[in-house]
Amino acid sequence: MAAQGDAAGMVRVGDYLIERLRAHGVAHVFGVPGDFVLGFMKDLEESPLTLITTCDEQGAGFAADAYARLRGLGAVCVTYGVGGLKVTNTTGQAYAEESPVVVISGAPSLSERRRHPLIHHKVRTYDTQHKVFQQLTAAAAVLDTPENALHEIDRVLDAVRRLKRPGYIEVPRDIVDHQVPRVPPLPTPPEASDPRTLAAALSEATAWIAGARQPVIVLGVELSRFDLMEPAMRFVDRSGIPTTVALLDKSAIDERHPSFIGVYAGALGRREVQEYVEGSDCLIRLGTLPTDINLGIYTAHLDPARCIDATHDRLAIGLHTYEGVRLADFVDGLAWADLPRRTVRDHPRPPAADVAPTGSPDASITVADLFRRLGAFLSDDLIVLADPGDALFAAIDLPIYEARDFLAPAFYASLGFAVPAAIGAQLARPDERPLVLVGDGAFQMTGMELSTCARYGLDPIVIVLNNGGYTTERLIIDGAFNDIQRWDYSKLPEVIGAGRAHRVETAGDLDRALADARRRDGQFVLLDVRLAKLDVSPALRRLGASLQQAAQGRATGDG
Repeated sequence: MAAQGDAAGMVRVGDYLIERLRAHGVAHVFGVPGDFVLGFMKDLEESPLTLITTCDEQGAGFAADAYARLRGLGAVCVTYGVGGLKVTNTTGQAYAEESPVVVISGAPSLSERRRHPLIHHKVRTYDTQHKVFQQLTAAAAVLDTPENALHEIDRVLDAVRRLKRPGYIEVPRDIVDHQVPRVPPLPTPPEASDPRTLAAALSEATAWIAGARQPVIVLGVELSRFDLMEPAMRFVDRSGIPTTVALLDKSAIDERHPSFIGVYAGALGRREVQEYVEGSDCLIRLGTLPTDINLGIYTAHLDPARCIDATHDRLAIGLHTYEGVRLADFVDGLAWADLPRRTVRDHPRPPAADVAPTGSPDASITVADLFRRLGAFLSDDLIVLADPGDALFAAIDLPIYEARDFLAPAFYASLGFAVPAAIGAQLARPDERPLVLVGDGAFQMTGMELSTCARYGLDPIVIVLNNGGYTTERLIIDGAFNDIQRWDYSKLPEVIGAGRAHRVETAGDLDRALADARRRDGQFVLLDVRLAKLDVSPALRRLGASLQQAAQGRATGDG
């Protein structure tokens, strides 16, 4: 790597970008090489950072997203046009789900832009890619003025860290080697709530909570994004109020906690949880995103007039809106509020999953039995990653305990997330092991990233729900468009030259495969779980029954 600077206080732009990534806790950068970014990638390779080359740019983007969710900042590095535009999908997901990922794109040099109107990878104009990313990020910059490059790097990284949304830095390839005067990073202006407004909001909120008959706390994803879980759990513990999470927020609380009632997701969740939450006269939602999936595909029935809604952008107590109140200050205020501690014994509890279910080992495997056995298989060194679809819905009732994380794109819902996300997750948490739940359709999109796992010695357990296509879509409108070619996934280790695999058709096959999966030898383990075409999880069956009941009610005029 080139020298960080000289005696006159000069620094290379490329070196400074690496230095600032390290200062923000980044140890790995994910990407795919291309000519416009090769110079910066060489700098990365010679730096203290580790460059992880994936099979595809989308795989790099999903890996960086998972890394960011667990470590606080992720980075993906790609070339211009064909690389940058391939990570727009993963960047869109990071924006929607508040994941702090910085996209670093190489680009044609400033001199090339002046001399050549047409150059490979260009779409319309040289700033087309920048304009696209301005719509997908909290901050975007093109380092086309060397004198401002350091400030622009710090501006973007500060916005990513502060807002927990992605940023974009485009580096023309001749700028990487520019020596510029070192300047101190711009200080971040302190954020604080308006004291009088905060006091008024806390006064109204605590009075309402104290007088409520059946309050319920909902812990949301923003609590983990903004490092607010400690004060939030202090509020839970001091108040004794029953507590839930939605799908996007699963793993926000140890599910053995005495206040935990189960996952709330409208009709996707268990009926007793739905009824308890929707029967609350004071629903305290902290950092939650009211997405359609979090609300059980619109099967939730929540009255805003009975909700306290606190997010990074907004605070509403019933129908009152408070401006200028930070989420951190509001949560901390609740954590220390003088509230009576409740002892609630009649709230729902999640089902126990301590013992694997029994049954005939020759019985064909079903989604329900697969996930029951996985509930008993989980250990505290596993990170659970679920792809959208029934892999996600079935995971609602998986027990997530203190040391486990659960990652899923339960809002943006992009298929193909989980396998490459396992790369980022294991590098962010090297002492933990990813357990990937993925449908066969999603696996065929990004499953080649198992090759990346093999290259870097990563050992996820990958469970493919193999039922010949897109089952969730089949339940909406079926057709041949939902079918895919049925692979023999158990043969993939032969192709990749690494890994172990099992073909699972019966309960006995599954038990033997899971027993082998516990053995760690530095290789991935893949379970090809053969399921009936229309077999679905209990969660999806609950949702279908609820939607059918609602439709019948509308038809008879009763709904």
